Amino acid sequence: MSLELELLAVSVGMPAPLGVWQGERIISGIRKMQVDGDTVAAGDTNIAGDGQADLSVHGGPDKAIYAYSADHWPWWKAEAGFDAAPAAFGENLTVRGADEHAVRIGDIFQWGAVRLEVAQPRAPCFKFAMLTGREDMGARMTVSGRTGWYFRVLETGTAPVCGTLKRMATNEAMPSVHEAFVAIYHPRVRSDAIEKVLAAPALSRDWRGGLLKRLKAAGVI
Repeated sequence: MSLELELLAVSVGMPAPLGVWQGERIISGIRKMQVDGDTVAAGDTNIAGDGQADLSVHGGPDKAIYAYSADHWPWWKAEAGFDAAPAAFGENLTVRGADEHAVRIGDIFQWGAVRLEVAQPRAPCFKFAMLTGREDMGARMTVSGRTGWYFRVLETGTAPVCGTLKRMATNEAMPSVHEAFVAIYHPRVRSDAIEKVLAAPALSRDWRGGLLKRLKAAGVI
């Protein structure tokens, strides 16, 4: 199925003090600013000028570039009174034209000279609450499944800061980003739903590990 995502903004940010959480001073790269200029360079693990503080849970090849759909902005306004804007969710790419139900694990997108592959959903954490100044935001993202997704970079290069991301390949047998998220976070998810997500070759190592833990806890493996 053909799909083009409109690219509204590209944003980057380096690790910097975010605030204090439960008595601990937090350093994070979640606060990002829109890129000036016409193009950016994308490497194996990030866009130039972008970085992560805690590499044990953020960044790396499977989470090189984070995308979020502006199609969710009206929902956030209506349900949470939150006025979203580019980088409001800590994303690198603010896109429009599809959401987690339409984008699948393993989908390949072309962005200028850069080739991207969808690897996993975003897992909300307390730093999102710190970024927005709202303690309820992580829970709202989790319950709604409006998480965005991570790309790995298959081909590095230069890409425009506006225009489109064109889907070049998809497999309808693969799980959607939403299905992959539900498989980890739904309290009563079926084991066959988890197994469907595990069958996606492009699924990130971290997400695969979380799913295997769920199956083990349920006594399936």
